[in-house]
Amino acid sequence: MSSAVDSTPQFVEGVYKKMEENLTIIRERLNRPLTYTEKLLYGHLDDPKAAELEPGSSYIKTRPDRVALQDATAQMAILQYMLADQDEAAVPVTVHCDHLIQAHKGAKNDLETAIIQNREVYDFLASASQKYGFGCWKPGAGIIHQVVLEQYAFPGQMMLGTDSHTPNAGGLGGFACGVGGADAVDVMVGLAWEVLHPKIIGVKLTGALNGWTAPKDVILKLLSILSCSGGTNRVIEYFGEGTSSISCTGKATICNMGAELGATTSTFPYDQRMAAYLEAIGRNETAKLAEEYRHLLVADPEVTANPQTYYDQIIEINLSELEPHLVGPHSPDLASPISKMAEHMAEGGWPTNMTTALIGSCTNSSYEDMGRIAAMADQLLEKGTKLKVPLFISPGSEQVRATIERDGILKNLEDIGAVILTNACGPCIGQWQRDDVKTGTKNSIVTSYNRNFPKRADGNPETCAFIGSPETAMAYACVARMDCNPFEEELEAADGSTFTLQSPGQVAEVPAGGFIHDDQGFLAPPLDSSHVEVLVDPASERLALLTPFAPWNGKNFEGLQLLIKAKGKCTTDHISPAGPWLRFRGHLNNISDNMLTGAVNAFTDGVGTSKNQLSGDNKAVNEVARDYTAAAKNWLVVGDTNYGEGSSREHAAMSPRHMGARAVITRSFARIHETNLKKQGVLPLTFVKVDDYERILEDDVIDINGLTELAPGSNITAVLHHNDGSSEEIALHHSCNKEQIDWFKAGSALNFLRS
Repeated sequence: MSSAVDSTPQFVEGVYKKMEENLTIIRERLNRPLTYTEKLLYGHLDDPKAAELEPGSSYIKTRPDRVALQDATAQMAILQYMLADQDEAAVPVTVHCDHLIQAHKGAKNDLETAIIQNREVYDFLASASQKYGFGCWKPGAGIIHQVVLEQYAFPGQMMLGTDSHTPNAGGLGGFACGVGGADAVDVMVGLAWEVLHPKIIGVKLTGALNGWTAPKDVILKLLSILSCSGGTNRVIEYFGEGTSSISCTGKATICNMGAELGATTSTFPYDQRMAAYLEAIGRNETAKLAEEYRHLLVADPEVTANPQTYYDQIIEINLSELEPHLVGPHSPDLASPISKMAEHMAEGGWPTNMTTALIGSCTNSSYEDMGRIAAMADQLLEKGTKLKVPLFISPGSEQVRATIERDGILKNLEDIGAVILTNACGPCIGQWQRDDVKTGTKNSIVTSYNRNFPKRADGNPETCAFIGSPETAMAYACVARMDCNPFEEELEAADGSTFTLQSPGQVAEVPAGGFIHDDQGFLAPPLDSSHVEVLVDPASERLALLTPFAPWNGKNFEGLQLLIKAKGKCTTDHISPAGPWLRFRGHLNNISDNMLTGAVNAFTDGVGTSKNQLSGDNKAVNEVARDYTAAAKNWLVVGDTNYGEGSSREHAAMSPRHMGARAVITRSFARIHETNLKKQGVLPLTFVKVDDYERILEDDVIDINGLTELAPGSNITAVLHHNDGSSEEIALHHSCNKEQIDWFKAGSALNFLRS
């Protein structure tokens, strides 16, 4: 299906009519009121008459309306799609070139450099888009989630994106879910998307935001309540009168960081703030349709009146009492109110010297965000005061950048010394060439981003990254220290007098003159693509066509080597880091050299190293894996809690599969990573008794039994063969349904599809 620049009104109305048909059947089946999440899910069911609808246990098949791919993950997704031998995608697909642009000197220079350095990848993505009918947003057009919000998202939509922060579109009332490339490929070839039926957490918002408190503080507060795994296999549905006090893009910020909860997605019901955004962006007809079909786009009145009856869990946040927060360092759920930062820093022993502020990324780069920090810049300019640390700003899209330039906002920010970066992810994804601080130097930074794992932004493990709102990041840039509340600090004016920052209050959430539309950044597919050749150089170090993985041999796994037992937080950043490795996202063998380089070895506390059981040498994990493969030995990984937290990057599953992994055993998994492992033919298993993690020893060789009788809910056991000649058996759990077992047997989901 060819991808237009916008979701046309005809397309949107077609989605609403299909939702009405499905929900008529569902209401007859359930005979009860529906939450908004249920309307979104059930309105997109593949078979509403037969689907099992048990939250937390049923797998449901749905029909998403759209797929969005960002350039780092698009490479592998498209390479997998090419194996499926399809002429055109079954749903609208867009590709967004936003991840590969390094932040260094500023927008113009950085974009020119990126186009030269990444020309091979950009040519591949453009040619594949032209060949298969995808829309392609060129480098500099904007960050995937902001462009999706502007061009494609609408209330009631279900979409998938190969980026964990796809739920950003929940700010426009959608069900937007981050997935691995293999999930996206299923939908692109016309199959249903299968997902574990999520439970629903209702977050009731009362009161209204005021003072320095921003939408970002809502999700930071929720992270402090639920933690990074508290949303796993759950949808976060916001409701209550407080939702109307938050702009559409503010809602998007909140939904965006629901990824840090591990949530399947997050969403808000349709309201007038969404309508105002759609109208400002030039999508008036979509706003009219949303108003016409409003009954589909909010929870039923009975749900709002008696939420405790319909949500699996309810959390209440009083916006009027909420204060600004920071989270960090190293984990997005380590939260502190600004008023307690002195104690927070002292307790953690983290460096109080703040070196840089970074504002923007997909999370906080809206017109409203830029307007609020520009209003703060006005105060500084009026007093003749400069920032005490460098400030980098990443606009979310060319439409935002051009509009804030027209409205004088950009000039205010440049006048206080801000460096304006390309409309791209930049430091948020580790694409930051930092010249001011050497690796190994302890320092702190404040960002308005969404992730703060060690080495995430600048590759320096000693950088402590704290996340807050744009206003909070700007305020800390005025004081350059972390052990204070910057909103109460006395700042010195040029004439020697002192002053404190004053909250800008309400600023325009959308431009009065509308947005300046970007008509240069989009490459539309041709009507006839038969002449188009997808460009992949066989000698490339950045791109390589895929070879299907081998199918399962029909036997239990015997003699698996323990590659590494990872301790503590092991995110996809630890398993497959980004930063400089982004350049190899289209070359599976080359990027596999980064595999598990950030994992902490439970036996040695070494990072990225493990013992080769065949030679006794301690080496880089990826080197040990290659040694095992060369010796015809398969292996497994043992992990801790919420293993695979973070980005949707399926390289964290594909690299282990490519290098010889057959299983991963953990205390628990993050949702996306567990699915990605299944898709690639790696068996994800969890300890029935979580303390059995402690029984795994460094020199263990492990058998996995029960595979020949593998079935939904079947028993799996591991036999641990210890170095002293003894052995013991432990019970494991698998969550595979019948179709996922077929993927495993075929060697991957794509193999099963091709067969």
